Amino acid sequence: MPEDSCNPSPERVTALRRALLRWYRENRRDLPWRADSSSGSFSGFNPYHTLVSEAMLQQTQVATVIPYFHRFIAAFPTVEDLSAAEEQRVLRLWQGLGYYRRARNLHAAARMIVERFDGQLPSAVEELLKLPGVGRYTAGAIASIAFNRRAPIVDGNVARVLSRWFAIEEPVDEPRTRERLWKLAEHLVPPRSPGDFNQGMMELGAMVCAPKSPACLVCPVSSHCDAHRRGIQDRLPAMLPKRKPKPVTHAVLAIEKRGRYLFEQRPADGLWSNMWQLPTREGESVASLPQWAADTLGLCIGLPERVSGFTHQTTHRTIRFTVHHASVASGRKRRGAWHRLDAVDDLPLPKPQLEALKIVREHRSA
Repeated sequence: MPEDSCNPSPERVTALRRALLRWYRENRRDLPWRADSSSGSFSGFNPYHTLVSEAMLQQTQVATVIPYFHRFIAAFPTVEDLSAAEEQRVLRLWQGLGYYRRARNLHAAARMIVERFDGQLPSAVEELLKLPGVGRYTAGAIASIAFNRRAPIVDGNVARVLSRWFAIEEPVDEPRTRERLWKLAEHLVPPRSPGDFNQGMMELGAMVCAPKSPACLVCPVSSHCDAHRRGIQDRLPAMLPKRKPKPVTHAVLAIEKRGRYLFEQRPADGLWSNMWQLPTREGESVASLPQWAADTLGLCIGLPERVSGFTHQTTHRTIRFTVHHASVASGRKRRGAWHRLDAVDDLPLPKPQLEALKIVREHRSA
């Protein structure tokens, strides 16, 4: 690692700050959760909007988040509105955005803000870290962007930018390297306009210092970038080898009774917790589904008809969903509720269940 990568010179720090801030203020995107802080004024800035946007932006692209942000804020204009909302409504508005734990944590954070902080989002990193779902990055982002606090941030974009600026060749997802990146970020963030600087690093990573083929020719800080100087920008950041996702199969069972279908709520923990689904079990043996329906759901069905299938990718799993249709012969359901396919818009359904529902609707129409 280059000598100055842990302690860059004051001259270099000043040059990086000036170049990045000038570029950001001239080129930043017009995003609905951003305030016009170019003058240093934070009047009218909404910390609640920052909290919501940062929760949505975790592992999700800006273009995807924008319409969800508008709908969410329209439904819950204030932190008090979100705190008072039913979880199922929160999940329904989050539907399709994925990583639903973020929605539940955001909902819990709103309740804590109302109950413990008198409805005011705390401004200090130490207090922000007490909120559910708020980690080191999110706390730094809220503190710097919403409250003008000098606090560092390191997310994927920032880690990529820093690894190239200082030609850090060790894997950025290695704990020891990650801690070095945090120290660098803390060293670089200025006492004035820390929010603009942090957003500038994220914006640079999103718009210029891209994961592949970074646009070094138009980069405002390329003259201060060690990776560009050495011609190794395409090799950075280095990452630890990733494990292959585990392949699994889930069988979705569309059980029909007089034009209605059985939907059940998932457990409170695990993947897609508290959301709704057509009855789903791990494994693909069609022959075992009638016995499973009898033992688990209390319903006697015939041998299900396989309708179609699709693949859904999560961080750790490649899930092959097979969709089956069956009719109820006898029995009383032990759990769940019967719904018409055109009357489930209020149910929060995870993305693969929306796909399964589409397949069932097409099958029924055919």
